[in-house]
Amino acid sequence: MRRALALTALLLATSATAPSAFGQNSAPQPLPFDNRIPVARDAAYPGTIVLKVDATNVQQAIYRVKQTLPVAEAGHMVLLMPAWLPGKHAARGEIEKLTGLKISAGGKAVPWKRDTVDVWAFHVEVPRGAKQLDIAFQFTGATDPDQGRVSIAPAMLNLEFEQVSLYPAGWFTRRIPIQATVTYPEGWTAVSGLPAKRVGRDYVYETTDYETLIDSPVFAGRNYREFKLSDRVDLNVFADEPAELEAKPEQIDAHKRLVEQSVKLFGAQHYDRYEFLLAISDEMGGIGLEHHRSSENGVKPGYFTKWNDGPGSRNLLPHEFTHSWNGKFRRGADSWTPDFRTPMRDSLLWVYEGQTQFWGYILQARSGIVSKQDTLDMLANIAASLDNRPARTWRPLIDTTNDPIISARRPKGWVSWQRSEDYYNEGLLVWLEADSILRKESGGTKSLDDFARAFFGVRDGDWGVLTYRFEDVVATLGAIQPYDWATFLNTRLNGLSERAPLTGFTANGYRLVYTDEPTAAFKDSEKRTSRVDLSYSLGISVGKGGAIGGVTWDSPAFEAGLDLGDTIVAVDGREYSDDRLKDAIKAAKGGKAPIKLLVKSGTRYRELAIDYHGGLRYPRLEKIGTGEGGLDRLLAPR
Repeated sequence: MRRALALTALLLATSATAPSAFGQNSAPQPLPFDNRIPVARDAAYPGTIVLKVDATNVQQAIYRVKQTLPVAEAGHMVLLMPAWLPGKHAARGEIEKLTGLKISAGGKAVPWKRDTVDVWAFHVEVPRGAKQLDIAFQFTGATDPDQGRVSIAPAMLNLEFEQVSLYPAGWFTRRIPIQATVTYPEGWTAVSGLPAKRVGRDYVYETTDYETLIDSPVFAGRNYREFKLSDRVDLNVFADEPAELEAKPEQIDAHKRLVEQSVKLFGAQHYDRYEFLLAISDEMGGIGLEHHRSSENGVKPGYFTKWNDGPGSRNLLPHEFTHSWNGKFRRGADSWTPDFRTPMRDSLLWVYEGQTQFWGYILQARSGIVSKQDTLDMLANIAASLDNRPARTWRPLIDTTNDPIISARRPKGWVSWQRSEDYYNEGLLVWLEADSILRKESGGTKSLDDFARAFFGVRDGDWGVLTYRFEDVVATLGAIQPYDWATFLNTRLNGLSERAPLTGFTANGYRLVYTDEPTAAFKDSEKRTSRVDLSYSLGISVGKGGAIGGVTWDSPAFEAGLDLGDTIVAVDGREYSDDRLKDAIKAAKGGKAPIKLLVKSGTRYRELAIDYHGGLRYPRLEKIGTGEGGLDRLLAPR
C-alpha cells in the first residue's frame, strides 16, 4: 500500500511540472471590433444633400457622381453606401463598383478609411469650420454579365440611386433630405416614380428623403413609349429597337385590366402615381424589382411582338405590381430596417414573396395578360417541380427564407436537394391551400380575396410601411374564418414531408397528373430557357449541345451517375440530339433494356446506363368532377 501511494504521489508531481500537451502551441486572444459606426436614430438630418450624376457615358458604362453633404459639426463621421436593399432581401449593394472616391472640405482633401468589418462604410474626420463635404466618385457598371447585371447599355440604362450616392450614418434614412439631378444622353427620355423637371438633358428630381430616393429607380433610353393604363398608372416601355415598342390595342387593354383587377382585389392604392418601368432588351440584363410607386422589369425581345407564341415573361408585371401592396406597404416587421446598413431578417418572405407569387398568377389570368389555360399549365409546372424536390425531407420551407443571404441567388448544383428560395412557389401552394380552407370552412362564402382586402387594402393612399408579425397574419385569417391557422401555417412552414402540399389544388377542383405530351406552357418554358426538360422521366434537363443543366436528386439519372458539368455525346450509340434522347425514352417504356449514354466530363468520357422504363412524363392539371371549382373561381375576373 505504501509503495502504491508513493508511486501515485510521484505521478502527480510529474504531471504538475511537465508541460501541457497544448502548452507548446500559441494561444492568442481575439482582437475586439472597433465599432465606431453610429446607430441610426429617428431624428432629422441637419441639411439637404445635393446629388449630381452624369450618366452620359453609356458606352463605357460609367456614372460620374458629385455630392454635397452638409455637416453640422467637426469630428468623426461615417459615410455609407447602401448595402441591405429592400426587394433583394440581402446585402447586395454593389460596393465593388464604387471607384475613384475623393472627399474634400473647403477645397482641401479629407482622408477616408474604409471600415474593416462593414466594407460599405467610410470613416472621415470633418475639419473644424467645415460646413459641407464635397464627394466625388464613379460607379463603374458591369460591361459583361460575368461582372454582375448589365444595367447600362448603348440604347438604355437602369439607374438605381444606391449605385450613385453615399449617406451619413446615424440617422433613419427617411429623415435625410436629398435633391438629385441626373444628366442623360442627348435625345433620351427618363422615367422614375419620383417626379422630375426636365431641363435639356438634365432631370431635376424633386427634393425627397433618402429612403424614397432609393425606392425610385430610373429607366432611361433612346427608344421609348408611354401607355396610360389608368388615371394613376403608366406603362413605360424602353427597347433596344423601336419595333419592340409596337403594342397592339388588345395587349395594352390586358395591362389596363391588370390595374383594374388589382384595385378591385385590394380595394386601395398605396401610391399617388405608379410607373411600370419595362425594358425589352438583349443588351441590358433582366430584372424584376418592386418599389412603392414603380417597378423595374426587364424582359427579352418579343414581349409584344411574339405575344401569341406563349405566356413568356408576362407573369413579371402582375407579380411586381402586387408588391406595391405586399412587400412595400405591408412588410414583415423583421425585414423593415431604419437604414440600409441594418441587416434584414427574412422569416416572413413566405408572405412577402409567397402570397405575391400567388396573386401574380391569379391576376395574370383575371386580366387576360395570360390565358386561364396557360395559367393552369404554369401552376402545374410549379406543383410538379416542388413535388419532385426531395430536399423537403430534410429542410423545412421556412429555412429557405434565408437563401437570399446564404447564396445571393448564385446557381446551385443540386437544387432539388438543396432547395432554392422555395418560399416563392411553395408559398404559393400554401396560400392556395389556405384559400381552399377558407372556402370549405365558410361554406363557399369566403376566400383569399377577403384576406387580401383585409390585410393589404387598409389605409388607402398610404405609401409608408405598415409592418406585421406572424401573429397578425393568423389573426387576420381568423377574423375572416375561425380555424386553427397557427397550427396549419406552422406545419407547412416548419414541417418536413415527402411530398409538396398540393391540397390547394385537389380541394379546389384540380389534380396534378402526368402525360406523355407537354402543355403549351411547358413548351414555352423549354423554348425560353433553351433546354429540354426531362425532370419527370429521367430526372434531367439538357441544354444546348447535350450539356446537362440539372439533375434531380435520387432520380434515375442521378442513380446512373450524371451530374452538372456532364455533356451527353451519344444516345444508344448514336450522336446526341434532343429528339434522339426522347425517342430512346419512348423506346425503353415498358421494356427492360436501359438507355445507354456516352457522356463527356472535361476531357474524360464514360458510358452510362439509365434503368428507366416509365416513358415521357409532363405535368398538367386535370379537372376533378364537373362544374366550377375553387380554382376556377379564383382565376375568373372580378
